[in-house]
Amino acid sequence: MNDHLYRDKEILSAAQERGPISTLFAYLRLSGPGWLQSAITLGGGSLLGGLYLGMAGGYSLLWVQLLAIFCGVVMLSAISYVTLSTGMRPFAAMNEYVNPVLGTAWLTATILANMIFILPQFSTAYDALQTNLLPDLVDGTTDSKWIVSSIMAVVAFAIVYLSFRPGWMHKLFDWLLKLIVAAIVVCFVASVVQLFLQGAISWEVFKGFIPDFSQLTSPAPVLSEVLSSDSVSEASQGFWSEELVKYKQEKMIASAAAAVGINMTFLLPYSMLARGWDKTFRGLARWDLITGMAIPFVIVTSCIVMTTAYGFHGQADEKLLDSDAAVVVQSPFFATVAKGVEKRISEVGTEDEKLAIKSFALEPEETRAASKQEYMAKVISRMSQEERVLACALAKPNSDQLAKSLEPLLGEQNSKLVFGIGAFGMTFSTIIVLMMINGFAFGEIFGNYQHVGWRTLGALAAVAVGLCWVVLWEGESRTYLGIVAGTFAILLLPIAYLAFLLMMNNADLMQDEKPRGMRMFIWNVLMVFSLAIVSVAAYVSLGNKLSQSTGPLVLGGVVTFALLTLVGFSAKTKDTSFYE
Repeated sequence: MNDHLYRDKEILSAAQERGPISTLFAYLRLSGPGWLQSAITLGGGSLLGGLYLGMAGGYSLLWVQLLAIFCGVVMLSAISYVTLSTGMRPFAAMNEYVNPVLGTAWLTATILANMIFILPQFSTAYDALQTNLLPDLVDGTTDSKWIVSSIMAVVAFAIVYLSFRPGWMHKLFDWLLKLIVAAIVVCFVASVVQLFLQGAISWEVFKGFIPDFSQLTSPAPVLSEVLSSDSVSEASQGFWSEELVKYKQEKMIASAAAAVGINMTFLLPYSMLARGWDKTFRGLARWDLITGMAIPFVIVTSCIVMTTAYGFHGQADEKLLDSDAAVVVQSPFFATVAKGVEKRISEVGTEDEKLAIKSFALEPEETRAASKQEYMAKVISRMSQEERVLACALAKPNSDQLAKSLEPLLGEQNSKLVFGIGAFGMTFSTIIVLMMINGFAFGEIFGNYQHVGWRTLGALAAVAVGLCWVVLWEGESRTYLGIVAGTFAILLLPIAYLAFLLMMNNADLMQDEKPRGMRMFIWNVLMVFSLAIVSVAAYVSLGNKLSQSTGPLVLGGVVTFALLTLVGFSAKTKDTSFYE
């Protein structure tokens, strides 16, 4: 046992003997892994998930991220309890006592999730620099993307490499993460307080924390009222309703995936083992998760949803609502709204509108884009204002437009600066933590999660994939890559939740530390509930994926994994006993 660990155990034991107050202060002093979790939880995925969630559903979806983080804390508490009680590496324990297919899938899915989630961190960080912080230097060209992203990658790798070494640098990294989280919390809480003081929002918004699962299959209440307007034709109502539901489902799923991803379930136990924690630290581990991760996450994401709902939900900017096509085209949301309107024309538009859209393909390439833009501006200017609001509800804004969520507090210019700093800080810190997780995962592949060489290789692999966002993502909104990543990542999460449930119930693995009686019953109720929630989210996401061109490939992967898992239960090296 090293001197730092021995000292920490002495501090914790002495505090517990003195009583709850002393224990509380000891927890505050010794906390760490929970804040590390918070640094990745409060990353670009949560920021963008909350922003888009507020746009898609308004205050009525405040419960989504609250429910997601509750399920996440339950399962993270379970794996921390198993890890600290047994002292075993979770990957080895999963393979030996539960199912080697689940263990391998957990490790593989963790690496895959790191690769998926790191892409939008780079794209959002770059977008924040270009639109909010350094517009004169970061111009959006391909060369600029490569240069700026490479600089971010080098700095992130240097920080990660230094964090591999124990000592003052490790402590400094912990405190920097805590300061970043605290600054983000203060910023968004202050914005919501300002809205309350101005009377812009009332206490009625807190009804949005009550779960309403009907939101998965219907448009948001505010948009449902707009849909029922006489100025929206019956054909258009059907089209917009279907699009709004798909859009909202995507945001709900992406937000849930960003709360606790499968890679986070890997980070927590290995970060605890790396610190030398054992069953003495189980109480601290739960405290750390609740105070370091869950509470900051709920506060920040709720405030993000509230401010965005106030600024965007069920609204369209003045230029988009203008009757002059020349003014409409100046709207910052014109490009993304035009895409939605073009899709509406292709499905339920008049024959003349459909022919006009097809005719642009025959024009010379040099004039095609301008002609099409002019035509779409005229179409939008003739639409009813209600239908334009519906089209705007499907928008995919960039960082500059999303910064308007802070305008009630800071004004137009300051909101851009503060949002840019916050978005860059959240995404850059997440890049660092994703590299750290990948380092642990690569180390586990080679049987030594603490080996600096393997961890370095894992970190390099993650950041190399992150740089590829430049060629992998050409969508109209760089921030929207976070939503796309989330809807894929949610498919992986039930793997971890199922494995943790089986591990907690395994008497051979847990031995005398296995909860019994009512404690085991409560654990199982909470874990089964959490597994059911993420499974429903994964099912909805899978259904949406099956309707796309990659559907057969996704379905084939799911079926193959299910069959391998069944085989894996007979391939584990030790028998399992449940509910003894």
